[in-house]
Amino acid sequence: MQRSELVASQAGVFWLETDPDSGLNLIHTLAGSGEGSAPLLPDTLGVRSQVNGYGGGALCATSDRLFAIESSSQQIYVIFPETGRFSPVTDDASACYGGLVWDRHRERLLAVREDADGQQLVAIRQGKLETLHQGEDFYSAPAVSDSGRQLAWISWQLPDMPWVASVLWLAKVSDDGRLVDARPVMPFPSPTRACVQQPLFVGETLYVLSDHLGWWQPWQMDENGSWRCLDDTPEDQASAPWQLGESQHLPLPEGGWLRVRYRNGMAGLWWNSGRDASPQQLADSYIDFRCLTRQENRAYCIARSADRLDAVLSVATDTGQIHVLAGGETPFGEIALSSPEPFRLPDSEEQAVVVSGFYYPPVHSQPGQMDDAPLVMIAHGGPTAMISPVLNPQVQFLCHQGFAVAEVNYRGSSGFGRDFRLCLAGQWGVVDVQDIERAARHLVSEGKASGQAVFIQGRSSGGYTALMALVSSAYFTAGVSQFGVSDPERLRKMTHRFESGYLDWLLGSFEESPERWRERSPLRQAHRIQQPTAFFQGGQDAIVVPEQTQRMATAIRANGRESLVQVYPDEGHGFRKASNQADMLTRLAAFYRQFLQR
Repeated sequence: MQRSELVASQAGVFWLETDPDSGLNLIHTLAGSGEGSAPLLPDTLGVRSQVNGYGGGALCATSDRLFAIESSSQQIYVIFPETGRFSPVTDDASACYGGLVWDRHRERLLAVREDADGQQLVAIRQGKLETLHQGEDFYSAPAVSDSGRQLAWISWQLPDMPWVASVLWLAKVSDDGRLVDARPVMPFPSPTRACVQQPLFVGETLYVLSDHLGWWQPWQMDENGSWRCLDDTPEDQASAPWQLGESQHLPLPEGGWLRVRYRNGMAGLWWNSGRDASPQQLADSYIDFRCLTRQENRAYCIARSADRLDAVLSVATDTGQIHVLAGGETPFGEIALSSPEPFRLPDSEEQAVVVSGFYYPPVHSQPGQMDDAPLVMIAHGGPTAMISPVLNPQVQFLCHQGFAVAEVNYRGSSGFGRDFRLCLAGQWGVVDVQDIERAARHLVSEGKASGQAVFIQGRSSGGYTALMALVSSAYFTAGVSQFGVSDPERLRKMTHRFESGYLDWLLGSFEESPERWRERSPLRQAHRIQQPTAFFQGGQDAIVVPEQTQRMATAIRANGRESLVQVYPDEGHGFRKASNQADMLTRLAAFYRQFLQR
């Protein structure tokens, strides 16, 4: 069960859960006993923002109500938890909203509004819309000071992505709610462009995460504009901001704090009581933490682990005691799970950075007897994302079918510092492919799998990596693209504004080097693919349209190779319905298995 977007207030603790049948994100809250999950509303109100294509910040809580963005209309609804009543707040069919924040001083909602002309930072009060700031290409993370007299937010400009370069803004707020003296504030010293995210206030003091020294670290800005690093640990303390509304650092009373630190692809939750104590790691059986929030003397978050479903955790801010409020169940009863084993690739003179990942042995395999196991390499999506060894039903299914599985945080993944993240600039389809093949060869040499059957697969941008691996290498036995990018040039023309400059960053400027784009296009290079392939495609996918996939399959068949295409008419870019996901896994395993008998 996937849980996301947790909020807390005097009205209660609320979060989103994905319904496996409909694929909708439904609002859940604590059951009457105070433990476990209960739906807040009928299953007709799905909640999801489409701002930037990836959404986020679709849920916001006040002392007595919720605000949520309804999936289909993209309008903001107000919900009263005590009665279950809900009604629309906006009637703005030309726009979508995200990044909701409540301004209690003026009884108004702050949000990022996106329409065909761009984005604005807006306020909504009693159904009336007011533009607070515009002119920047993208906005996120509005934060109000305790007095209500200051407002901070983040912006960035095309062609940048928010993990390449972004700007922190600060403004005074007048009595009538207008912004006064809005200005960008830069960290110092700032020798290079930087990425900032997740601003928040404690009193009138502003805190932010910035990577201008190489890692996303917490900084405090005083009234004079001076910046002070609060934790110079050389580890990222945030993930790449694909979505609005992320929260991975949280000041606590008496100077304490909660923070998330990423190390080797896994996150730790660190707590300091603020009483001259050393930081302590909490909830160490979990390996990813999101949506940190606080209500009075308790903090809350969503936590993920390798062997349990997503959990809603409560943290006592004075003692650090952890309590599981909902979720955290063992998902498959007595069925055994494959446990992830971290690995690192050996250092090489050609590669200064360290590439790592997680290996999953086949279930029921014996130690030292895995050298005949077929191996499935999985390329994560993004590609500026990160793989963590959280519970993944697809991985577990393959391991139960007798496959070993490995996931790689190739160069360009987030969570390993700015330099590692920027390694992918101009190198997509090259360094990611090199790292995954190198990881596969390493695992085979270590006796973790058979070199006679090595497969590669990926979703979305991971599908692109899988296809480019088949284009450039004969090492892999077969490959699978799950709604993978096959025509970057077409995608560049039709993608949403958020990613409109991303492909030029990943592949280099199209205007300056169109030949490079042709060389890195799986569709244009399909004649070079000599391995069997399978494509799993949504019929409503507007990013990777079905026609592209059919053209890829036709070109591969012309090479005399097998190419399976399975289209799910009711899916878009990413499969949300459990029945379709189960069907895909069954077909995926059958596709791989036929090559073990040859």
